[in-house]
Amino acid sequence: MTRRGILMKLGILLNGVAGLALAIPIVKYLLSPVFREARPGYASWLSLGSAAQFPAGQTRLTAFQNPHSCATDGVTANIPCWVRNIDNVRFQVFAINCAHLGCPVRWFAQSGLFLCPCHGGAYYADGSRASGPPERGLFEYRYKLEWGVLWIEAGEMPTPGAPSASLTNISRAL
Repeated sequence: MTRRGILMKLGILLNGVAGLALAIPIVKYLLSPVFREARPGYASWLSLGSAAQFPAGQTRLTAFQNPHSCATDGVTANIPCWVRNIDNVRFQVFAINCAHLGCPVRWFAQSGLFLCPCHGGAYYADGSRASGPPERGLFEYRYKLEWGVLWIEAGEMPTPGAPSASLTNISRAL
């Protein structure tokens, strides 16, 4: 065996090890939807409280407990959201984050707009884009009204790829 042959085989071996080290995370990422485990609380229905605390025609700020929180999270486990009661039967629950860069939006009842302080994004009361840099409306949580209690499906941030909230809302009243 020549020196050149040994170095060639050593080079091939090291390249194979490096290629395998790079391939494992890529293959794991590509196959993750197949092997994804159902995590408890991942897509949980969480109560926002009685629907009576959200008067018809008004938008109120509330918060819910992150289902993925742990004891060390403290108050950061509370996730704020905007609840709009349209007519005591239909609701809209918006994530507090601007669709542009995630800054927290504020509701201004006088103008009927959600405004983002970071880059001047504006949204109408129904969450649709009014002006500014955001290219879409506010992110909306799916909700259901059950026995007078307002529930939202939480666990992950609502995104453009998520199912449409308006098509999947459930309403059950006593």
